[in-house]
Amino acid sequence: MRALKGKRRYPIWGGCLILACLSLFLLGGCASFYPPLSDQEIVDAFSPGPVPVSKRVEISGRSLHYVDTEADQDALVVFVHGAPGAWDAFSGFLSDPRLTEKARLISVDRPGYGRSDLGKPERSLTEQARLLSHVLQHRWDGAPTLLVGHSFGGPVVAQMALDYPEQVDGLVMVAASVDPALEQTKWYQVPAHWKLFSWMIPRDLYVTNEEILPLKGELELLETRWDRLLQPMIVIQGGKDALVPKENADYLERMAFASDLEIRRYPELSHFIPWSAPELITDAILQLLSDLSEPSGVDAEWELE
Repeated sequence: MRALKGKRRYPIWGGCLILACLSLFLLGGCASFYPPLSDQEIVDAFSPGPVPVSKRVEISGRSLHYVDTEADQDALVVFVHGAPGAWDAFSGFLSDPRLTEKARLISVDRPGYGRSDLGKPERSLTEQARLLSHVLQHRWDGAPTLLVGHSFGGPVVAQMALDYPEQVDGLVMVAASVDPALEQTKWYQVPAHWKLFSWMIPRDLYVTNEEILPLKGELELLETRWDRLLQPMIVIQGGKDALVPKENADYLERMAFASDLEIRRYPELSHFIPWSAPELITDAILQLLSDLSEPSGVDAEWELE
C-alpha cells in the first residue's frame, strides 16, 4: 500500500510526462499515475486514529470527491492540491492533533484527479472554484473558513475567495502558481494535448497538461481582480523551488490587496513544502485561525452604526 502521512510526492511533470509518454507508448496504457485510494486503504492509513469520511457532491454532471474529518470544531480548513495530485497530499494534516483540535478538516480531489472524475479535466479556474464552492455551501454560520492551496491549488483558492467571498475568511498559499508572466509553455505540452499522443499519458498527467496549457490566460483574467481579494493571506514560498519560480511570491506582494498579507520566504526549501516542512503550513493555519477568532474593534464600530 502507498505510504501516506505526508510521504507521497507529486512530481509536476516535465521529465515525468515525457517518460510516461515513452513508456506508455510501449505498454499501450491509460492508467493513472497515482491510482485513487480505496476506502480500505484510507482506513488502513489512518488507523488506529480517527478515519476521515469519504464524501462526494454531484454538480452539473460532475462529481467532486473529498474526505472530511467531521470534527465538532468551530472552524473549517479546506486543503486544495496541485497538479497532479489528490486529497491525500494532505493526509498528514488530517491527522495532526494541532489541527484536529482546532478545526474540521477537509481535503478535496480537484476535478479530474483521484475520485473526482479521474481523467476528465476542468480547464477553467472559475469553474473549479464553482465546484469547490459546493463543498462549502453547508458550512455553519459564523465558523471561520480557511482555504489552503498548494501549487496549482493556489490560483484555485484565490479564485474561490474572489468569486465566493462569503464562504472564505482566509487563505494560505503554498508555492502558488499565480504570475501569468512566469507561465511558459514547454515544447512537449502541445503534442501531449493532441489525441494522437494524449491517450498514451496517464490520466492524471493528461489532466495536468490540460490545466497548465490555458493557465497563463486564466491567470491574466485573475490579475485584473487581485485588488478585490481582501481576506487575510499568508504566502509560503521556497527559494529552491524548481517547479514554481520563487518570484511568484514577489508577484503576490505587489498585486494582492489582502487586508492582512504576510509573505514567508524560506531560501532553503523546494516546491514540496507540504511534505518537507508541513509544520510551516500548520503554523500559518493556526495563526490565521487565532487572528480570525479575535474580535475586531473596527468591525464592532461598524456594526453599531
